[in-house]
Amino acid sequence: MARPVFWAAPPAVLGIIKGDCPIDTTGLQHQFTPALAPLATRILLNNLDHGLGYLASRPALVTLGKLAAARSLEIYLVGGSVRELALGRVAHDLDLAVSAQTLELARDLASALGGTYVLLDEAEGTARVVWQGEVLDLAEFRAPSLEGDLAGRDFTLNALAVDLNAVLGQGPPRLIDPWGGLADLARGRLRMVAPENFHDDPLRLLRAYRFAATHGFQITPATTAAIRRAAPEFSRVAAERVHQELFLLLGVPSATPALRAMEAVGLLGRVFPELDDLKGVEQNGYHHLDVFGHSMATVTALEEVLAAPTAYFGEMAPEVVRYAHQPPKTALLKLAALFHDAGKPQVQVRRSNPARYTFYFHEKVGLEIFSRVASRLRCSQAETRTVTSLIQMHMRPFLLLPAFRERELSFRALGRLVRAARPELPGLFALAMADSLAGQGPLKPADSEAVLADLADAAYQFLKERLEPQERHPKLLSGHDLIRLGLAPGPRFRQLLTAVEEAQWEGMVQTREEALKMVQRLL
Repeated sequence: MARPVFWAAPPAVLGIIKGDCPIDTTGLQHQFTPALAPLATRILLNNLDHGLGYLASRPALVTLGKLAAARSLEIYLVGGSVRELALGRVAHDLDLAVSAQTLELARDLASALGGTYVLLDEAEGTARVVWQGEVLDLAEFRAPSLEGDLAGRDFTLNALAVDLNAVLGQGPPRLIDPWGGLADLARGRLRMVAPENFHDDPLRLLRAYRFAATHGFQITPATTAAIRRAAPEFSRVAAERVHQELFLLLGVPSATPALRAMEAVGLLGRVFPELDDLKGVEQNGYHHLDVFGHSMATVTALEEVLAAPTAYFGEMAPEVVRYAHQPPKTALLKLAALFHDAGKPQVQVRRSNPARYTFYFHEKVGLEIFSRVASRLRCSQAETRTVTSLIQMHMRPFLLLPAFRERELSFRALGRLVRAARPELPGLFALAMADSLAGQGPLKPADSEAVLADLADAAYQFLKERLEPQERHPKLLSGHDLIRLGLAPGPRFRQLLTAVEEAQWEGMVQTREEALKMVQRLL
């Protein structure tokens, strides 16, 4: 028997959106992008009904329902789980609101399933149960009733609930929607439940723009105004929570509109106060924007490059695709784009003959600045290493361009770039291309991007035709060979062995005997 279609409570919600124009649902079924058009309510409800049908037989939920019934507890599927099911997406991780005894219930559930119990916040009564790849997050009502709990949530489309008994087919199906969240979801509209809820948890300010980026939702003017007023409170948010939301936002193909909207309400500077120092810092004739404007434009250009690498690169294009498809490389690249010139304000010097600004060693200062940002955001060592490497090296492709343009670039110079950049070589050239595209000053050569693309291909060819084949064979010399020549172990070892490897790149050394003679000449 087909499951009944859910209806929204109160019924007045349906009246609000009854006149919505129908949309073409061909090929959409249970997966679609809400930014394309306002969504018809019936599609949302059909999707929700279909998704809940899959949940009804989940052993974890069945067991949870039995444990709750034995304690006479109320449990509801809430928030993002309901929203994502209505959008036709699979809900792997489930959010559940529990009327009381939440931590005890979660422990018993984990024990009954043979799963793992994770205490999230004892004071707030939140816990997680993990079992066979399923994740159930249980949170105690933040008010005496479900309606009060929903009233304390961030956005109306997250203030939705379905009784677990209904999910399990043990009661009449009813979507609980006291704030008109279904109507907002149908229109792709992100509307706050109440302004004071931002003060209760200022992370919600960032979540608004994360949802705008990940789901294509439009933030309502009243919500935007409330975010602007609450922005000074963002400093109260724990860094780990900021990190999670920020990486979700930056990981989408087009994060720039959300970043610019954050800047417009004063939130971007609360997340990254270091960026405020870039505003009003003038640059030389290769640029048409100040450092802040250029940094934002670099993120925009980077997203264009990542969306269509073949439009900008030749042989390097597939490598850029593979690189960007490794989470969280896309987010890390955008952080590098935001901060690649962060050191310029500290090293800016006005010079004459000709009149210009210089920014010597700004990449080194920028690296140090982002290292502090990464520490504040609790970035992992791998995340920090990737971004700082990209910032530190972002000028190196440009420094090689004059010699490359004149066909005077040596294999040694090219090889040093390739070796230093690995494994971030594709990301480095994607960032360099975006950096070039974002600079449109009068002194910039018209063929800058074309020459940069050729350099990227040369770097890729060097990697595949010289460096990697050489690495697959034993080294011509080792440290033991240098000791037999009478040398004591130390920094000079690495210098000599590196010199031999670089001579191999250029074809000057091909055998062990030739390598030994070269070392003897260098001593």
